[in-house]
Amino acid sequence: MTAIQINSVEKSYKGFKALKGVSLNIEQGEFFGLLGPNGAGKTTLISTIAGLIRPDVGSVKIHGHDVVTDFRNARKNLGVVPQELVFDPFFTVRETLRLQSGYYGIKNNDGWIDEIMHNLDLTNKADVNMRALSGGMKRRVLVAQALVHKPPVIVLDEPTAGVDVELRQTLWKFISRLNREGHTVVLTTHYLEEAEAMCQRVAMLKLGEVVALDSMQGLLRRVSGSQLIVHLKEGTLPEGLRPLVSHDEQDGQAGAKGNRYSLRINAPGEVEAILARLRESGAVVDEMQLQQADLEDIFLQIMGDAKAGKGAL
Repeated sequence: MTAIQINSVEKSYKGFKALKGVSLNIEQGEFFGLLGPNGAGKTTLISTIAGLIRPDVGSVKIHGHDVVTDFRNARKNLGVVPQELVFDPFFTVRETLRLQSGYYGIKNNDGWIDEIMHNLDLTNKADVNMRALSGGMKRRVLVAQALVHKPPVIVLDEPTAGVDVELRQTLWKFISRLNREGHTVVLTTHYLEEAEAMCQRVAMLKLGEVVALDSMQGLLRRVSGSQLIVHLKEGTLPEGLRPLVSHDEQDGQAGAKGNRYSLRINAPGEVEAILARLRESGAVVDEMQLQQADLEDIFLQIMGDAKAGKGAL
């Protein structure tokens, strides 16, 4: 079953096109990542999914319910954790969650509210006024509000921005449990290591367009090979190995800093051949490290390809 169906969505603001025909489907039970640099259109797309803005062209459906023409049912199936800290300063944590339950017509919801607060470590703050909470605690309440009506689809917009390690661990443990129970989770984050650890499939946006859409493993296979980092105690890099040196975009040098070199390899078996060439040239290796490509490498490569006008999909 398709949890979120996005069809050719376009949105413009005073001549600026924030979304340019975005289309993608997110299946029920997926842990899906929506990534991109600032200004890529992620927030506009999430606002469209949440029904906060209307697309100029195209449509969005949540479990088959159009977010514009059938907004009541669409919103019942959706819980959104916004990036901004939005709260009512006149209520306690429990009162806030009871009020949120009332928006969805849910009565006698204290059992689920207690479970949410327990899993988000909010129990001892249940009777504390919202304005007295720290920023991290307020963000936990935002997560609780999004979950209070047990939505099958959960959207997390930068849920761990500026929060401590404890909240991150608590949040991901609970969200992972909900995903295992069948909830669909959509995550936007600038912490790419979180996306790599949690997401099964990823879409990358650049200037309002989807420039990559693949499984996490599929994306990781896009970067050819790995990096062999060697630090030479004696000697220098043979000329025959210099074409393998990675280019450092920050300092313009050929990836070498002193006697430290980063070499591109396509298979682990190439390491021995490189070491043999180094030994033949009289170079002595002091340190060596093999680095596999990660999501950050993929992200930088795809965004660079998109900037250069290359096809990234």
